[in-house]
Amino acid sequence: MNNLHAAAKRCLDASDPAEKLRLTHTTWSAFQAGELQADATSPAAEPIGVPGRPDRPHLVPQRQVPHRGLGSAEGRAALVHAVAHIEFNAINLAWDAVYRFRGMPADYYRDWASCANDEARHFALLAERLGELGHTYGDFDAHNGLWEMAEKTAHHDTARMALVPRVLEARGLDVTPGMIERLRAVGDERTIAILEIILREEVAHVAAGSRWFRWCCERDGLDSRETFLDLLRDYMGRNLRGPFNRPARLEAGFDDDELDQLTALALAS
Repeated sequence: MNNLHAAAKRCLDASDPAEKLRLTHTTWSAFQAGELQADATSPAAEPIGVPGRPDRPHLVPQRQVPHRGLGSAEGRAALVHAVAHIEFNAINLAWDAVYRFRGMPADYYRDWASCANDEARHFALLAERLGELGHTYGDFDAHNGLWEMAEKTAHHDTARMALVPRVLEARGLDVTPGMIERLRAVGDERTIAILEIILREEVAHVAAGSRWFRWCCERDGLDSRETFLDLLRDYMGRNLRGPFNRPARLEAGFDDDELDQLTALALAS
């Protein structure tokens, strides 16, 4: 099999985390070696559905996910679990971007296959840390917000690039420094080291979203700034949250005017 879209679908459909990670790393290696290519003539993507994932964690509305303090190992495990759940979803999001959207430049597929490989590595680090804290992935309830946005944007690459990497995943750039400070206060240097790796590498993932969102706008003759704001209003309503990590977001492809507009929208929400 040399069809990248089909290989991405296999990764996307794998429900066992260990198998998803294995397939992801194997697929990325094969892509790097030139053994897999995107084929615009391959069968159209199937309608988006539930991705491959284990029976647990139990998914609940976001407001029902409990917030725990970091003073106990249980509280720190819950935080690590929440980030691990985001990273597991991010593997699926990256592979769906490869699988679903056809006829894109080769660098688009390279960016998102590389992103999937990074997210799988992040998940493995967090799963190991969960084990050190006496837990496994699935032990805590989680929410499905990231994938719900993937479903809402499955019809158009522009909306997907704008809203998943540049809004939902970019939120990690905003909140991770605060997590690190809270963990530093309780002396959890092991978790801090993992979060610092993730924060550094997630900048590049959000930057890929910025790059391909603007490419889609240029392709379609759209003003990228106006389009981004329109999509935020259409899909996020009054749910945009700040404050924003300006240095990280600038590095990830936002500009100062854009961030000023985001701040104003968040304050109005």
